[in-house]
Amino acid sequence: MGRNPRRDLLAGLTVAIVALPLALGFGVSSGLGAEAGLATAVVAGALAALFGGSNLQVSGPTGAMTVVLVPIVAQYGPGGVLTVGLMAGVLLIMLALLKAGRCMRYIPAPVVEGFTFGIACVIGLQQVPNALGVAKPEGDKVLVVAWRAVEEFVRTPNWTAVALAAGVAAVMLLGARWRPTVPFSIVAVIAATLAAQLFHLDAAVPIGDLPSGLPAPSLGFLDLSALGSLLAPAVAVAALAALESLLSATVADGMTVGQQHDPDKELFGQGIANLAAPLFGGVPATAAIARTAVNVRTGAGSRLAALTHAAVLAVIVFAAAPLVSRIPLAALAGVLLATAIRMVEVGALRAMARATRSDAIVLVLTAVATLALDLVHAVIIGLVVAGALALRAVARQARMDQVDFRADLPGEHSEEEHALLAEHIVAYRIDGPLFFAGAHRFLLELSEVADVRVVILRMSRVSTMDATGALVLKDAVEKLNRRGIAVMTSGVRPGQRRALESVGALDLLRREGREYATTPEAIAGARAHLHRAGVLPAAPDTAEAVR
Repeated sequence: MGRNPRRDLLAGLTVAIVALPLALGFGVSSGLGAEAGLATAVVAGALAALFGGSNLQVSGPTGAMTVVLVPIVAQYGPGGVLTVGLMAGVLLIMLALLKAGRCMRYIPAPVVEGFTFGIACVIGLQQVPNALGVAKPEGDKVLVVAWRAVEEFVRTPNWTAVALAAGVAAVMLLGARWRPTVPFSIVAVIAATLAAQLFHLDAAVPIGDLPSGLPAPSLGFLDLSALGSLLAPAVAVAALAALESLLSATVADGMTVGQQHDPDKELFGQGIANLAAPLFGGVPATAAIARTAVNVRTGAGSRLAALTHAAVLAVIVFAAAPLVSRIPLAALAGVLLATAIRMVEVGALRAMARATRSDAIVLVLTAVATLALDLVHAVIIGLVVAGALALRAVARQARMDQVDFRADLPGEHSEEEHALLAEHIVAYRIDGPLFFAGAHRFLLELSEVADVRVVILRMSRVSTMDATGALVLKDAVEKLNRRGIAVMTSGVRPGQRRALESVGALDLLRREGREYATTPEAIAGARAHLHRAGVLPAAPDTAEAVR
């Protein structure tokens, strides 16, 4: 399966050691329990590795998905979450069949960075109750729950839990700087568990009993009458799974040479994984950026590494469930707190904030929306704002400048003739896009043209035109015509004709005989028009030029 199976096996073992406390922690944080996190890591991790579009991707429960699942558990219960995972799997397969995977490239970097920073904040806040050793307060807003947990801790402090959480987080963060290749998360969790057992730390609440193995696959949780109400959460879960998985695959490609993922196949693999995980009691899954990065850094070269990671976790589920069940919740909270801190890339945030004001606005809005609303709404808000700011920037690039038409004037003419023509004819060159974001500015400029007889619009440099731009141009022509000013156009490109024809602007110009291929022909047509109006005497070359 791989060029170096031994290295893939070692990478898979390393990732499994890193993934174990994360799978347990995210399972607990989701509200379905540690066993749900393990089931997801085993089932979804194996199937996504087999059917996905990346050779290096590692999938399982993630912090971002947990953020979405918490309110779903609160509203619909564990059965609702499993149903949502099943529906999300179907939606992901549909997205794969529709070839939607390539849309990932259109998500701006400030949206991704703001999204990641917001997720890190939410994950950190979710761990506050377990880190402080208090029961999770009621509430569906993470800020409210964290604040209530602090208030409860002030009334009844649990310094044992705080010490365990802080110790695990410190070991992970400091150890990563000292020896990046050592999986300090599992070392810290083992140390915290041993300390809790040896010193009989009753305040260190353990995970609790875990089943020795995966449950038999079942659809007993499925309530067909609830499918309609669960569609919106399922869309949110599917959107997040697609976003995070494709982002993770892109990061993995960037860390290697010669690896390239298939985005549509990746969506298909994630769909299969999310179809299967709920049957075994697992939460919805997605690719995990941190675990994928560990996989790449430890030398993985094929899917064997991700499959090994799932197999090792399966062995742990079957053979070591009693030992795993003794891990203190505070220790897992410390793991996730350190994970949240490591998700924040200060350099990337600083670069985005300094790039442009628009990038800074998009970054902050996405992060705040992630914290205050939810992840899918945050991405939508970020994309809408980024799109609006990008359109404004593009619209500002468009210009309409008055230009001297002497260079295009056919025939030889004296200065007196030039002056006479300039008195009655004005030429404008339109540069850039003529579309809905900035077209009305041109209408105002054209409507304020001074008292001349002919306006020539040179359109060869118009880069794009939509229906709004065509309508604005038509309105400007009609307004100028009502003032007795004739409008000539030159250089209309083939790509613009469809929009102009759809709103009748081209027919209007052709009806008056005022649409020309080149600027010299438009000038000759303007002179003929002025001659017919009795403003100019007939020029020797006018008839020939018009002909």
